[in-house]
Amino acid sequence: MRLVAPDATSLPVRASLRYDPVDPYAVHVLFHAESAGGEAVSWSFARELLVTGLDEPAGIGDVRVWPWATPRGDFVALALSSPDGNALFEVPRSVLVRFLRRTYVVVPRGRETDHLDVDAAVNRLLAGR
Repeated sequence: MRLVAPDATSLPVRASLRYDPVDPYAVHVLFHAESAGGEAVSWSFARELLVTGLDEPAGIGDVRVWPWATPRGDFVALALSSPDGNALFEVPRSVLVRFLRRTYVVVPRGRETDHLDVDAAVNRLLAGR
């Protein structure tokens, strides 16, 4: 993943994509701290948002995703907004396609409800996790 600076240069960012069938509708991006003691920052959003963003602009508000063609190849833009600021990242499209394919092996598209434990989700919310 690369952070796109305002002058259109890009810088590498240590990040990883995660999927947990316990939360079948969501994908997670973890941004890893550069310092040894720093904690990772996690953003979670709908898996379907990422799927749609591969081919057309998707999302409103805090997370937006869209195709991003460059002379270096096909990427996907990931724009994140928070009260602390905004960031634009580019991710190789092929990386996201492989990641999404792996998530569909674990929980096929349209079968998310088979993996959703509503009682456990409510308990997690009430516990503040």
